[in-house]
Amino acid sequence: MEITIDDLSGPEIAAFLDEHIKDMKSASPPESKHALDLEGLRKPEITFWTVWDQGELAGCGALKELNGTHAEIKSMRTSPSCRGKGVASRLLHHILAEARQRGYGRLSVETGSMAFFAPAHALYKKLGFKPCKPFSTYKEDPNSLFMELEL
Repeated sequence: MEITIDDLSGPEIAAFLDEHIKDMKSASPPESKHALDLEGLRKPEITFWTVWDQGELAGCGALKELNGTHAEIKSMRTSPSCRGKGVASRLLHHILAEARQRGYGRLSVETGSMAFFAPAHALYKKLGFKPCKPFSTYKEDPNSLFMELEL
């Protein structure tokens, strides 16, 4: 697997993120959907990576700087055909290493609270993330699970 910074200009990632938004809309009510579209990800405070496995777009994820000591994980997704192959785990380790290298003291994530998101919950817990209060501009929401990791 190869993890690369992506400039979000290719048609493959546009289609991949469109599927991500559709999945989030099907799993979460509109007021609880926090997934970013292409324009939302094209911000200077966001670094976006794609994971490629033998030429196939296998996954993506992003790191959003909230301030000099705190960052947020955004847009984690694994292609349905690549689930169970360790794509998300490898990418999350990559993002954690990058966050540490940048000197962040805390890394947070918001994800859905529904059963659809159980694999994500398990991965974050396995890597030491713990439930937390809403951070940044998020509000309490029964459809959201907030987690953080002290780095």
